[in-house]
Formats: sequence, C-alpha cells, structure tokens
Amino acid sequence: MKKNSNNIFLIMLIFGTFMTISSTSWLGAWMGLEINLLSFIPLMIDNKKNLLTSESSLKYFLTQAFASSILLFGVILLMFLYQYNTLLIFKFNEILILSTLLIKSGAAPFHFWFPEVMEGLSWINGLILMTWQKIAPLMLISYNFMYNFFMITIILSMLIGSLGGLNQSSIRKLMAFSSINHLGWMLLAMMNSEMLWSFYFLIYSFMTTSIILMFKNFNLFYFNQIFNISSMNPINSFFMFLNLLSLGGLPPFLGFLPKWLVIQTLTNMNQFFLLTISVCLTLITLFFYLRLSYSIFMLNYQKSSWMLKNNFNYKTQYISLILNFSSIGGLVFISMIYMIL
Repeated sequence: MKKNSNNIFLIMLIFGTFMTISSTSWLGAWMGLEINLLSFIPLMIDNKKNLLTSESSLKYFLTQAFASSILLFGVILLMFLYQYNTLLIFKFNEILILSTLLIKSGAAPFHFWFPEVMEGLSWINGLILMTWQKIAPLMLISYNFMYNFFMITIILSMLIGSLGGLNQSSIRKLMAFSSINHLGWMLLAMMNSEMLWSFYFLIYSFMTTSIILMFKNFNLFYFNQIFNISSMNPINSFFMFLNLLSLGGLPPFLGFLPKWLVIQTLTNMNQFFLLTISVCLTLITLFFYLRLSYSIFMLNYQKSSWMLKNNFNYKTQYISLILNFSSIGGLVFISMIYMIL
C-alpha cells in the first residue's frame, strides 16, 4: 500500500513538472509548480523515524510556499501593469518574478534553504531535489531571461557553490553546494542557447545519478564513513574517484563536455572576464572533490568489525556500473564519433 501511494505521488510530481513547462499562461505554470510541491512533500517524509527528514520537509514547504505566494502576487500585479504601462514598476515586477523562480531552483543568493533541506533527505529524494525539481523553474527562467540581473546570480552561484563546500564534513551538503555551482554554469549556458543549458542539465543529471547511486549502495553520508567503501573493494574506490573528477568537470571525463561547450561559446562571444571567473571558481570545486577522492582512493583503512550495514542491491549495482562507465569514458567516445563524422 505504501509503495503504491509513493508511485501515485511520483506520477503527480512528473505531471506537475510537465504541466508547468507546457503551460501557455503564468497561472497554469503556477498551478503546475504547486502540484509539484504538494506531491514531493509526502515523498520527503517517507522515513518518519528520522527527525531531520521532518525538519527538511517543513523547511522545503515553507520556502517553496513563500516563493509561490510571491510568484502569484507578481503575476497578478503583472496583469494590472499591462493596463497602465508603467515601465519602471514593470521591470521591478519582472525581477520579483525571476527572484521567486531562483528561490525555487536554489540558486544563489537565494540558496539559504537548499543545503539544510538536503541534509535531512535520503539519497533518492536528494537526487530528485537536485535534478527533477529544477526543471520547471529553469524552464520558466529561460523564457524570461534578464542579462544584467543574471550576471550577479551566475557569479554568486559559482562563488558560493565553490567556497561553501570547502568546510563541509557532510557529503549531502557537499553535493548541495556542488549543485549550486553547476546551477551557475546552467544559467551561464542559458545566456547563449536554450539547447546548451538543456544539454548541460542532462549531462549533470546523468553524472549526479551515477555518483548518488554509489553513495546509496554503500550508505555514505559523512566523510568519516569513507572507510566503508575503501576497505571493501578497490574497484569501487576507483570508480568513485573517477566519478567525482567527472562531476568536477576534469577532462577527459564526460563532465568536461558541457563546460567545454560553454567555454567555447563564451570565447566566441569575447566574454573573457566572465570566462576567467567561471573557470577559476570551478577549480575550487575540484579541490574539495579531490579532498573527498583522496579519502576514498589514497588512504588505507583497516577493516572494522562494526562496519555500517550497506543498502546493497545487485540491480542498482548493475545500473550504477553502466552509468559509471558512461560517465568516465563518455567524452572519449563522443570525441571519436566527432572525428569520424
């Protein structure tokens, strides 16, 4: 019965997202966002024994409800502004609407809720929050892009996403700050092409799914649990090490491909200042990925008699293995196909 109810909420979650991105009016988009919100809350509180889950679901609900109310207010105000044609208030209202969408997506400087909510979620719910829940707000943002306003958001997202992950001992919070940094790159890609940010989001979701399935399989939540994978199988450690480097955007892994396309586009547009800032801040994210990778791959732990129980599933292991190979060697295969064509 519980599994069936979760499936219903998951279908409603997908329906709400598709309703938002296919809507032709702001009211329809708002309704889709509300359906998406109300269907995700029951999925978040699936584990009632964990107090952090209840706290995270409450924080998520309050933040998203606040953003939805401001969005509805902005949409209603927009209808009146069209009648009176007041340009100054119209620009302010447009910034107000875009700010609420940035709150919903978790971009800086509206990221205050995102790491705290991630800390209390299971890995699967965290994966949904970092990937699927960003689709609807980002699609609405791409319809109403403001260059000057988003320049600040892009730089702050990359800066906070990079520096925020340096002092973290929680892997879930580290992944949250990593998501904020990648969100800055998606907005940067959105400045140039809708196809480019969609491709970046697809690759990012693919890499995040790959690494989170490994975290889930080995029940990893904190840095001091890294011995749980290090003392089991060196192959798993190696895959984790390479996947983290791929998520950080290091060549020749698949994670470098969308960044490569964004860098090439910015070079053609002669935006070298923004390009330099983006690359330098991404190098900081590579530092804390390497810090985690060093703990996984380089340190030799003694196997303990009180090892944590793993959520090991052979079906999930095979899916994770396929994703790992694709994430690690994807750029090499794509480069070979490009050379042949």
